[in-house]
Amino acid sequence: MCARQALGFRNRVPHLPPSALASPATRPKPGRVKANALSLTLVLSLAACGDLPQPFLDNPGANAVRLSVPPPARLVVAPPTAALLDDRDAAAWAHAVASALVGEELPALVEPPRQGDWRLALSAEMQGATVTPRYTYLDPRGKPHGDVATTPVPASAWASGDPAIFTRAAAEAAPQVLGLVRAVEAQVKQSDPNSLYNRPARIFFSGVTGAPGDGNGSLARDMRARLPDTGDILVNKPAAADFLLAGTVAVTDVAGGQQQVEIHWVVRDPQGRIAGDVAQGKDLPRGMLDHLWGDIAAVITDQAAGGVHDVITNYSGRRRPAPAS
Repeated sequence: MCARQALGFRNRVPHLPPSALASPATRPKPGRVKANALSLTLVLSLAACGDLPQPFLDNPGANAVRLSVPPPARLVVAPPTAALLDDRDAAAWAHAVASALVGEELPALVEPPRQGDWRLALSAEMQGATVTPRYTYLDPRGKPHGDVATTPVPASAWASGDPAIFTRAAAEAAPQVLGLVRAVEAQVKQSDPNSLYNRPARIFFSGVTGAPGDGNGSLARDMRARLPDTGDILVNKPAAADFLLAGTVAVTDVAGGQQQVEIHWVVRDPQGRIAGDVAQGKDLPRGMLDHLWGDIAAVITDQAAGGVHDVITNYSGRRRPAPAS
């Protein structure tokens, strides 16, 4: 007689930079990884007696679930006019700051601000024989929301226009500016009752493509069943959604009679920008998924639904619930 079987495991889910969206063959190794754990308990209803193949349930190795978390919105850095520098050196400092912020995964540009842009205003103050660089975070109306001051620089070195001086100052400021940007964004979201910080997200799920056998339908059906369990809401029209979700499957023959199965659940905002990519991968015996996916689809979507919710949580700046003690 067949029975119900409960299987539990823990996966480490690293938060990778945008380069993690590259294919596994070309994806560079991340420099910094922030990890949190998803603890998933998967209950499978066995369709027949005997051993059910359970790929994605053992140690998944290098191709386990991965989350790619996007950086915050772009930030405009304008060359300063009150920094004790000429125009050329002011522009060099602005470019050094923008480059350092990009290194912190905060898209920053040196260009005239557009309507709706937040800005980082650069300035420098003379204090005795030293100059203190300062970075002020401004909203689109020009209202300051905090500033960062970095280590004073000898006035003669600052006036020399040495690019290395600007690079060092920018490198010191960049992580502090990123922290300021995140703190302000969280404060703004918390104060808006209609923001995603304070309500469930509305998701339009367009389905799954590329799977062999009945995978497209099985994965789509099971994902639609599991997404509401995360607290988010499925909607029927893209225009009503906060996020757009699509699944893709790629199957590639590899050595040893195996196939590499890679599944991506890509989350986009309404403008089409990628909010995150939950990727799952596994090597399986060739042809194993050519017909019915069954409970394998249930395992995959159990994993992925939680990952999609994590992407939305991160993108929305919500607080994560404290782990149970």
